[in-house]
Amino acid sequence: FPYKVKYHNMGNLLKVLTCTDLEQEPNFFLDFENAQPTEAEREVWEQVDVVLKDAKGILDELQAYKGAGQEIREAIQNPSDEALQEQAWAAVVPLVGKLKKFYEFSQRLEAALHSLLGALTSETYSDPTQHLEREQALAKQFAEILHFTLRFDELKMTNPAIQNDFSYYRRTLSRMRINNVPAEGENEVNNELANRISLFYADATPMLKTLSDGTTKFVSENKNLPIENTTDCLSTMASVCKVMLETPEYRSRFTSEETVSFCLRVMVGVIILYDYVHPVGAFAKSSKIDMKGCIKVLKDQPPNSVEGLLNALRYTTKHLNDDSTNKTIKSMLQ
Repeated sequence: FPYKVKYHNMGNLLKVLTCTDLEQEPNFFLDFENAQPTEAEREVWEQVDVVLKDAKGILDELQAYKGAGQEIREAIQNPSDEALQEQAWAAVVPLVGKLKKFYEFSQRLEAALHSLLGALTSETYSDPTQHLEREQALAKQFAEILHFTLRFDELKMTNPAIQNDFSYYRRTLSRMRINNVPAEGENEVNNELANRISLFYADATPMLKTLSDGTTKFVSENKNLPIENTTDCLSTMASVCKVMLETPEYRSRFTSEETVSFCLRVMVGVIILYDYVHPVGAFAKSSKIDMKGCIKVLKDQPPNSVEGLLNALRYTTKHLNDDSTNKTIKSMLQ
């Protein structure tokens, strides 16, 4: 992710005044530009880097995904015209190849997240602040995964062709099987994989669900690790982004508006993850995330730039509509 962020104090990548009280937030200073892995981080960093290198290409392909709506409509309207059926099938098969590739990438991303969480929540350091301070390159990768995830889901949500193409593919395939027609392209996606891909795209925000499920799985697989190690890592990351966005001295050091949107996306992504993984979620009184402050930061941006992120908080969190959620927070998101 080629985001340029410049700070006056490059010597210390994360300047932290730790504090547990929300009123006096930790004052985090995160540079998303120059974090280089230390020897201790290198192994995990390299595993994750291999995955992140492909993220930009996946977003570009998704953004360019046009779908086969026209061909499918014509084939359905003229069921006896063989040429049109073949055209639609020829249009859909390569698209399904792409959809399969996106799905397989989600599995790789989940594995990368698993490695990062393992490093950032281990007992090596006593608190999440220290983890983020001493494992800056991993913190940056975690931010990049969240950024990718929200961007992927924004693009997917505005592209109905994806589900239409895939369900047409499945319907046509089962018809071919009934009629014993050999289908090239069938080798690509067997039935069991097709079911998993279907479920993946049926979710409004498939990548976010992948990360949420992955984080929950990480917590349940590491019974000896207090769940707070994971949730505090997430809430700390949310604070980092919020403080950088609302503090003019920090914000003025961003050399690109891209960095602002990067920070906003990461903040929202980490809130949603926290809401899924934490037993009472991000909106409860006992939550370690200053939700009012985070929503205010979002509302202070130009409206068209954050509507997608506000919608992500409105519609993809788990606990927003709980009775325990503060009325002010609910009305801020109305």
